[in-house]
Amino acid sequence: MNTMSYKGQTARVEFDERDDIFVGRMLGITDVVGFHADTVQGLRAAFAEAVDDYIDTCAKIGKAVEKPASGKIMLRVPPEVHSAALIAAKCSGTSLNQWAAKVLGEAAHG
Repeated sequence: MNTMSYKGQTARVEFDERDDIFVGRMLGITDVVGFHADTVQGLRAAFAEAVDDYIDTCAKIGKAVEKPASGKIMLRVPPEVHSAALIAAKCSGTSLNQWAAKVLGEAAHG
């Protein structure tokens, strides 16, 4: 998956072979915000414009700008996975929260 980021917002980008354009959509918000362009440079500009318009529109209508994530996550995992994660965290000398943040970060960016 190809992504772009601007002002704390992230978008997924795909190439539409039929129309020969790049198409993007902001992720992690309930509103649908899309953009497109026929060059990478144009796509970056269209994304920045879409984010800026989204932020301006939220301000005009008195709505809070949605953040893609709050930083809080709740997971339900089997007890044996929870136990193994606790042990791995203790072995690494960190809390489960710190260990999970590191592992999730590596998986998401790796």
